[in-house]
Amino acid sequence: MSATAQAADLADYLPVRTLLHLLAVFTLVLGPHVAHLPVWASVAIAALLLWRAYATRRQWRMPSKLLRAALVLVVLGAVFASFGRISGQTAGTTLLCLMGSLKLVELRGRRDVMVMIFLMYFMLVTHFLYSQEMWTAAYLLLSCVAITALLIECQHLGTMSPRQTLRKGAVMIAQALPLMLAMFVLFPRIPGPLWGLPEDSGATAHSGLGDSMSPGDIASLIASDEVAFRVRFEGPAPAPAARYWRGPVFERFDGRTWARHWTQPPPLPADALHYDGTALRYELTLEANRKPWLFALEMPQLAELPKDASFNLNGELLAAKPVDERLRYTLRSNPRFSFAPPLDARDRERLTRLPRGFDPRSLALARQWKAQGLSDAAIVQTALRMIREQNFVYTLRPPTLGRDSIDEFLFTTRRGFCEHYSSAFTFLMRAAGIPARVVTGYQGGTLNEPGGYYVISQADAHAWSEVWVDGRWQRVDPTAAIAPERVERGLGAAIGAAEGLPGYLADRAPWRDLLRARWDWVNAQWNGLVLGYGPELQQRFLERFGIDDVRKMILTLTVLLVAGMTIVGFVLMRRAAPAHAPDAALREWQRLLRKLARRGYAPRADEGPRDFIARVLSARPAWRPLLQPPLELYLRSRYLDTPDAAALAMLHRLVRTLRLPA
Repeated sequence: MSATAQAADLADYLPVRTLLHLLAVFTLVLGPHVAHLPVWASVAIAALLLWRAYATRRQWRMPSKLLRAALVLVVLGAVFASFGRISGQTAGTTLLCLMGSLKLVELRGRRDVMVMIFLMYFMLVTHFLYSQEMWTAAYLLLSCVAITALLIECQHLGTMSPRQTLRKGAVMIAQALPLMLAMFVLFPRIPGPLWGLPEDSGATAHSGLGDSMSPGDIASLIASDEVAFRVRFEGPAPAPAARYWRGPVFERFDGRTWARHWTQPPPLPADALHYDGTALRYELTLEANRKPWLFALEMPQLAELPKDASFNLNGELLAAKPVDERLRYTLRSNPRFSFAPPLDARDRERLTRLPRGFDPRSLALARQWKAQGLSDAAIVQTALRMIREQNFVYTLRPPTLGRDSIDEFLFTTRRGFCEHYSSAFTFLMRAAGIPARVVTGYQGGTLNEPGGYYVISQADAHAWSEVWVDGRWQRVDPTAAIAPERVERGLGAAIGAAEGLPGYLADRAPWRDLLRARWDWVNAQWNGLVLGYGPELQQRFLERFGIDDVRKMILTLTVLLVAGMTIVGFVLMRRAAPAHAPDAALREWQRLLRKLARRGYAPRADEGPRDFIARVLSARPAWRPLLQPPLELYLRSRYLDTPDAAALAMLHRLVRTLRLPA
């Protein structure tokens, strides 16, 4: 078939207006993916859509098979060149979107249009790989209505207006919602993330603290108001200055970047942590960060760690695997504690090690303090006093540092963010022979008054130092020396308006804060009741109705579902089945036709009963005694004004006993 004929077939089946509607719905379905696809892929998809719309208006011929095959190879090569593979979350989604767009250039008829429509239904699911927020679900629900309306329009061409198809599509989706909700609540849940792929590229990972820290890393997080985790205390919350949420600990320094130790530290002995004062119990809901560490208020009690979690010698709370789904766990922490794990000579050497040939002025300064005979505690206070009294500035926009970053910061620029101060302070301690390391995490948090919980966002990311003094690890926050407001009242109080704070921190109108808090509360409910509806929550929900055996529930649900679907299917089949012929003679004639059809003889559309039987008898003269009497009885019974009951009975007997010889 020529390309012109193919285009004509499509035009005969699908009017231009409906095809344009298909392109509009396809654009609606792919819209949110613009934020995830490479720029070249978005441009290519837009070009294909525009070309197809223009070609439809102009009635252009579709590309040849050879050109379409070449386009497919180009797309495969481009995706592989961009991602190094064609599978995975972003690479696979990009390939699917591009292939769906290429499908537009080969629409030939009804089958291709139906494939395109059902492909759009499938493509809706891919959006949940990137976001499961409420707006995503609402957007995809509206998209589902649009696709269903398009399907209805393609089945009723020219008989329904767009408003009617949209209304019908919305009604059909609304009718499906109760079944959807019932399946969501009752269908057995599986542990682990549903909307994710194990081989997703790091480019799609959530923002947050990394496994290393360089100048500017934490400052870059301040521009994000993305939630890191939420915390609900069972009792009164600790003061802001005590809310240090401990995360990854960095021990290695190469002159610019701090990183974790090469090997995984062993678990912390139970007697290495001693608690004082009243313990705080709280529930922490951690957003997926694709990292293994969990966050905890310093210091968590080792007897009540989350399932499959460990607390190592560095004071890191680690999950058994990266956190690739929202995780909720309960902890007890004591803000007053003594952290004294064993520290041998090898540990002291590792924790005082510095790279050679870097920052000579800072190294000389710390050694001078040590040569003066100052104790370790006095050296700590001396360093803090220098930061507090020598015109240092706490700023989001520090100058760029060169090779000797510590020297330049301490003696030249004196402008930095928390990572600059913690890095420089830790360097000074190590140069003075005091074991020290950098701890990263979050500090503070904002109370969500409508929900009664605290929100810790990426803007609360923080870094501080930990030094070994008097036989135990002690937290020292150099930022508190230069900007105590940061610890007491948050970042907004420590950075002036001239710094150009992000909009959510700079513009703190009360009504905006209240609106933001209420929206976060709604999101938290969605996360907890919908996205967090896993096996445990389902079990607790079903126990309220006396269902304490999930297996029994599955069996009961399966039986009820199969029985219900059988009844509904039977009713629908009865409604869809053709009506029985009310004429008894016609019913017997149709039975005779079925017997003849099994022998290879079926009436043509232009044949009456006499002509059909005559054609059969011309081929099979021996069948005349068997077929002529039923024919005469049928004609007399069918077309007489008053059917003869005796003739009908004879016709029924002849057809029932008819056996056609070979």
